Amino acid sequence: MPQHFSPYEADRPLMMRCSCGRDHTAAEHQAEDAVQQLKARSLTADFEAYSREFVEASLVKALFPHDAVRRRFLRAVGKSTAVAAIGSVLPIASLQAMAQDKAPLEKKDLKIGFIPITCATPLIMAHPMGFYKQQGLNVDVVKTAGWALIRDKMLNKEYDATHFLSPMPLAISMGVGSNQVPMNVATIQNTNGQAITLANKHKDKRDPKQWKGFKFAVPFEFSMHNLLLRYYVAEHGLNPDTDIQIRVVPPPEMVANLRAGNIDGFLGPDPFNQRAVYEEVGFIHLLTKDLWNGHPCCAFGTSTAFIQQNPNTFAALCRAVLTASAMARKPENRALIAKVIAPSQYLNQPETVLTQVLTGKFADGLGKIQNVPDRADFDPIPWQSMAVWMLTQMKRWGYVKGDVNYRQIAEKVFLLTDAKKRMKELGQKVPDGAYPSFTIMGKVFDPAKPDAYLKSFPIAARA
Repeated sequence: MPQHFSPYEADRPLMMRCSCGRDHTAAEHQAEDAVQQLKARSLTADFEAYSREFVEASLVKALFPHDAVRRRFLRAVGKSTAVAAIGSVLPIASLQAMAQDKAPLEKKDLKIGFIPITCATPLIMAHPMGFYKQQGLNVDVVKTAGWALIRDKMLNKEYDATHFLSPMPLAISMGVGSNQVPMNVATIQNTNGQAITLANKHKDKRDPKQWKGFKFAVPFEFSMHNLLLRYYVAEHGLNPDTDIQIRVVPPPEMVANLRAGNIDGFLGPDPFNQRAVYEEVGFIHLLTKDLWNGHPCCAFGTSTAFIQQNPNTFAALCRAVLTASAMARKPENRALIAKVIAPSQYLNQPETVLTQVLTGKFADGLGKIQNVPDRADFDPIPWQSMAVWMLTQMKRWGYVKGDVNYRQIAEKVFLLTDAKKRMKELGQKVPDGAYPSFTIMGKVFDPAKPDAYLKSFPIAARA
C-alpha cells in the first residue's frame, strides 16, 4: 500500500486526508461505505419484499386505520379483489402499480428543496441511495436556508416538490401567510424527532411556570414546533402570546442564538437539540414524543397542479421516498443512515450527533444517557385527523379566522381524499378511515368534534 503521508519528504505535500489516499475526508469515505452497505441491503430479496409490503401496508393502513373495518372489507371481497379495487383508485399512484409499474414520466429532471434537519432523512437519503434514479428520475436535492424560502420557491415553481413542515401546505392552500395556492401532503417525512432545549443556565427552571419572560425560538409560524410549544406552555398556565416571546429562527441558527443568549430555549428539530448538548450550551428539557407520541412533524409534498400535470412523475417520486422511509424505519439501519446524511451537502453535522438522534441513545445534557429508540421515526401515513388537529391549533392562536371546514381542508391537502371519492365513483363502499384520534398531554383529541375540542381550552388568542 503506498504511503500517503510523508512528513519528512520535502517535495511531497503533507496530505491530512482520507487514509485510502483519495481526495476526500475520512467522513466522506465513511459515508460512501455506508451508502454501499445500505444499497446492498436494499437490493436483497428480503428488503424488496419488505419494501413492497411497506408501501402497500402504509396505503391500506391509511384507508383502513381500524383493523375491524379492514378485516370486514377483506372478508367481504377477498384479498385479490381488494388489492385490485384499492390499487385502481389510490391517489399516490396505485398500490402495487405504484410499487411496480412505471408509466412514462412527464418530467424527469426535478428540484426538491430540503432544510438540513433529520426530519428530511427519507428525502435526503433517497438521493445518495439512488432511489430516485431507480425510478428514472434525475433529482437535485437542494439545501435551503429557511422555511419562508422553501414556501417562496414552491410558490414561484422553482422547486418541483419539497420538504415541508406539515402545517405549511394547509396554510398555503388556505392563503394564510402567503398567496393561496393548493398544495398537497403526499407522505409524512418523520414522526417525533423534536425536543424542547433550554440554555444551561436554566437547569434549575424545569417547571414551565418559571418561564415567564423567556424567549423561545421555533423554525416557522406554521410548524408543529410552534403549535406544540404553545400547547405545552398553555397547559402549564402560560399564555404563549403574552407570558413568553416566540421568535422564528432558522434551525441551523438556533444553537448559535442559544449560545449568544439571544434566546432561553427552543422547540426545534433535531439534530440541533442534540447539537446544543454536544456544544455544551444547552440541555434537552423533554422530547416532544412525551407530549404526543407519534406526532407528525415534516412532510413531503408538492403543488396540486404539479400532481395533475405530472401524475406518473409524482408516483415515481412517492415510490422513491416511501422506499427510503421503509429503510429508515428499520432500527438496524439507523447508524449507517447517520453516516450517509452527515456530509456537508446534506446535514453537515458530526456523525455522533446524528447517531444519537437516530438510534435514540443520547446524552441529555443533564448528566444522563437516555435510551429512547423511538425518539425519531419515519411513519409516512398522512392521517387527515393530524391535519384537523393542526387546524384547530391554528384557529386557537388566531392564525385562521372565522369558521373552518376542517374535514374539507384536511381532505383536500392530505392525500387520502381522492381515494374515497373514486371508490364512490366505482360504486364501492367507502370505509371509515383516515381520522384516528390522538392523545396529546393526556387529553384525547376527537377529530369528529374539532370545535368542541377548541372550546375546551381556557387559554387561547383573543377573538
